[in-house]
Amino acid sequence: MQQVEVDQCAQPLIDAIVAALRTVFDPEIPVNVYDLGLIYRIEPRPDVVEIDITLTAPGCPVAGEMLSWVQTAVRDVEGVGNVTVRLVFDPPWDKSRMSEDVQLELGLV
Repeated sequence: MQQVEVDQCAQPLIDAIVAALRTVFDPEIPVNVYDLGLIYRIEPRPDVVEIDITLTAPGCPVAGEMLSWVQTAVRDVEGVGNVTVRLVFDPPWDKSRMSEDVQLELGLV
């Protein structure tokens, strides 16, 4: 699994954000968006947390809803005010971004 870009000074907040992201599941694959490797960047700033997310496929029918689910989950983390979620497709998602546990769970290894 590739690592998400993080600022080491903000690690406790990022850990809480990751825990919140693990409550958001892709409806087509019963795995949370973080362990599925859909989160590309988490950047806490003084006034906003910025998150870059991708989709397993560009034509995902719940793309808009998924962004909202991520925003809501992260906004509920203590110490987070505003949340900006940006949909990105570069680099394209592939199964190598999943955690090893998820790959095993889905029978991909």
